[in-house]
Amino acid sequence: MYILEQLARLLDRPLFPWKNVLVGFSLGQFILEGLLSFRQFKVLQRTKPPQVLKEEVSQEVFDRSQAYGRAKAKFSFFSGLYAQVQNLAFIYGDFLPKLWGASGFFLATYLPTRFQGEITQTLLFVFGFNIISTVLSLPVSYYSTFVLEEKFGFNKQTPKLWVTDMIKGQFLGIVLGTPIISAVLKIVQKTGNSFFYYLWLFGVFVQVFAITIYPIVILPMFNKLSPLEPGALKSGVEKLAKKLDFPLQELHVIDGSKRSAHSNAYFYGLPWKKHIVLYDTLIEKSEPEEVVAVLSHELGHWSLSHTTKLFGIAQSHMFYIFALFSVFVNNRSLYESFGFYNEMPIMVGFLLFSDALAPMDAVVKLLMNILSRRFEFQADAFAVQLGYSKELASSLLKLQIQNLSTMDADWMYASYHYSHPILSERLKALGWSGGKVTGGVTEDSEKPVKASDREL
Repeated sequence: MYILEQLARLLDRPLFPWKNVLVGFSLGQFILEGLLSFRQFKVLQRTKPPQVLKEEVSQEVFDRSQAYGRAKAKFSFFSGLYAQVQNLAFIYGDFLPKLWGASGFFLATYLPTRFQGEITQTLLFVFGFNIISTVLSLPVSYYSTFVLEEKFGFNKQTPKLWVTDMIKGQFLGIVLGTPIISAVLKIVQKTGNSFFYYLWLFGVFVQVFAITIYPIVILPMFNKLSPLEPGALKSGVEKLAKKLDFPLQELHVIDGSKRSAHSNAYFYGLPWKKHIVLYDTLIEKSEPEEVVAVLSHELGHWSLSHTTKLFGIAQSHMFYIFALFSVFVNNRSLYESFGFYNEMPIMVGFLLFSDALAPMDAVVKLLMNILSRRFEFQADAFAVQLGYSKELASSLLKLQIQNLSTMDADWMYASYHYSHPILSERLKALGWSGGKVTGGVTEDSEKPVKASDREL
């Protein structure tokens, strides 16, 4: 506590140029990611696949994968530039204090006195901010879904489903956000400088609650889960789960094909009751033994305690963030730099603190990617020990081809962005020396990995 209090005094300096500092952080991150993307774009211009894939993929598939990668890289650059311009406009246009003032005006004009206060004003501010952000993101989201993904055959959404998903998302944000935000603000208001202990405990509770309620309430609003039909695949998965003492409760198939041709598999649930979810696209385009091999990798994460370790790291990271936030929550110079001269709203302070934390977040992201890639190799090795070396390699190749995933990567770009090793690295580790694999088209394996929702 003493160290945090001293740090708070050190950072709260009158006339300190916090706005310029945070803008510098944002621009620095944008430039860094732009340089990394430029390095990756040069890799995406190569005309020959990596040596380990030379006999595994056709030239046509490789060319199409490279074209998809370049299209995504260009889109990422322009969407990032759009977000950066938007961020600068928000900052230098004093968007936050204006929106906060508008929320207060609405509160004082249209709501009874008993509903007035920081919590209600914060709720109006947050929901207004989310709606404005969603509207501004519409061009980017539309282009990504109905132009880029459509061009390469991945999009399965209709405009109606796209709009419906957004409306549902806003509705869930209000229904779930109202009690959570209210509780967070009340904890900070009532527990003084030691609020971060209680906020952390509340955060753990919310995560466990989310794990419990998500498959029951939220997931059915967007997708349909069906029991996996009896057959070779179900028998193989159940046999694997029994062999590993995995507490399998149910096997589900999710209708991922209603939105995308990409495929995936994951498990979720509390430690004593797990559910495995298979995308219908994965089942359709893979042999049963290949799907079982994919799940042997996934259950390897569970057996090797990767999910538990990542959950523990996530809790430590959350505690560190809340503790550091206590340094900034009453930093008057920070608020004044952004136009808040008479008030220091807690939620606004957290938004500004998040921007100040950006450089450290980049370091944490890099370290987590390094750890995640190590876990991926270990899970692959676990599958090999179970005898699924050939099937896993074959499945990885099929998914790579079906998803048009990037087949090579610049090492600096991969270190910063990828939570998974690239295919050539995984095949080399698996000792793959098989024959040519062909396939149709399905998901990019370069997404962030969550401890409770492990991807292939």
